[in-house]
Amino acid sequence: MTQYEQQDTIPAATKHALCGRILVVDDGDMVRNIIGSFLENAGFEVCGEAADGVEGIEQAKKLKPSLIVLDLAMPRMNGAEAASVLSPTMLDIPVVLLTLYQNVLGTALAAAVGVKAIIDKTDGLDKLVACVRSLLRPAHTPST
Repeated sequence: MTQYEQQDTIPAATKHALCGRILVVDDGDMVRNIIGSFLENAGFEVCGEAADGVEGIEQAKKLKPSLIVLDLAMPRMNGAEAASVLSPTMLDIPVVLLTLYQNVLGTALAAAVGVKAIIDKTDGLDKLVACVRSLLRPAHTPST
């Protein structure tokens, strides 16, 4: 049996435990639902949702996710501002910005506020899944 066939035989509950818990923060209810459903269908556990940066910070402190997906443009507090608060206090939790405004926030500024990756929403959710897998991959697991 090849390595890929073996991976497909992992029970769903084990896949969730291996992949970690994800917090999705976006001001669009439908967008959050779609992102959450897509991540769960890919084998991740969505542990919570928030509609803006302020709520996202509160949820992150309470839920202690393995990774946070943030929208950039949100009311009250945008994703870059939320990342700048989250990153110093939750050092081991990668933050991914999923946005329609990828070109607005440069990679240098994104890195400065603690963002590990910026994904353009127009690139599709497959790219988000690949990014999340890469960021949550244990250090000892060889990349495929």
